[in-house]
Amino acid sequence: MEKFKEKSTLDLFEKGLITENQFEEIKAYRNLGMFSLNAELKLFLYLSVLLFTSGIGILIYENIDSIGHIAILAILLIVILVCFFYCFKHSKGFQKEETTFEHPVLEYLVLAGNILTCIFIGYLQFQYKPFGEHYGLATLVPTIVSFFCAYYFDNRSVLTIAITGLAAYVGLSVTPQDLLSNNDFYASQNLSYSAVMLGVLLILWTIYSRRISLKTHFGLVFLTFALHIISIASIANLTNFDTITWLIFALVLAGSTYYFYKESYDYKAMSLYVFMIVYAYIGGNIFLFRIFEDVDFSGIWELFVFLLPAYFVGSIVIFIKLIKNFHKEITE
Repeated sequence: MEKFKEKSTLDLFEKGLITENQFEEIKAYRNLGMFSLNAELKLFLYLSVLLFTSGIGILIYENIDSIGHIAILAILLIVILVCFFYCFKHSKGFQKEETTFEHPVLEYLVLAGNILTCIFIGYLQFQYKPFGEHYGLATLVPTIVSFFCAYYFDNRSVLTIAITGLAAYVGLSVTPQDLLSNNDFYASQNLSYSAVMLGVLLILWTIYSRRISLKTHFGLVFLTFALHIISIASIANLTNFDTITWLIFALVLAGSTYYFYKESYDYKAMSLYVFMIVYAYIGGNIFLFRIFEDVDFSGIWELFVFLLPAYFVGSIVIFIKLIKNFHKEITE
């Protein structure tokens, strides 16, 4: 990493973007061996929020009979109001461009307040059913609150909660493990099409936000969710027995791959590029298998067994080369 930074600084100097005096000052600063604890401190703050909210959940679970439902809800509501009171008091208000709190702790106070709000609404619905049997509303309300907090306080962590809630509202569980194990795309075509439509909706919102300059730095978060949702739903349906269905999803995956290939360069996002390649590779192999599944290869199966290791090794080499070339292009 240090060699990369030195080379980057040298490139800036050779291109005339910095003076010789600035070049020497940068070298002298780096030779001091100083480093920032900003990322580590933020990680501890994030873990603190998770432990705090998890602790409240465990406290509720273990003392539900002794504390009482009204008391638990009242305590949750008080903590939520305190969190948001301080956040609104010290925030700069809603702004279309990227903003930050003067103190980073308040950013995690927003996250804590939002998670507790989700717990409060979920517990309220479970115990008293204010939304009746419309459990979707119990998901939609905290989702709306999360979107409001994400845009008002400019908080990416809360935005991920909001998008996850939106996906849950349409019947999805947006984590890679749950998408693969809990959601039966094969049995429910409606769920598959809903997943693709949600992904497209996230993409369209990203394009619209970029056009009106509304929190454009949120774009990578929306696109990351869209990439995973569309790609996994498409790959899951490539094994469908209905020819029309798997061909449709093959086209969807191809279009998704092309779009996210371009967006990964626009955002200079390594994460988008890597996952785009992985999904395209998996989908491409399944597609080839479906194309040739009715062809009899019994006479040359020994050749396939011989070439298979070379195919996978070659795939790994090409993957590494693509990543290196991408990194080189976005850093130049």
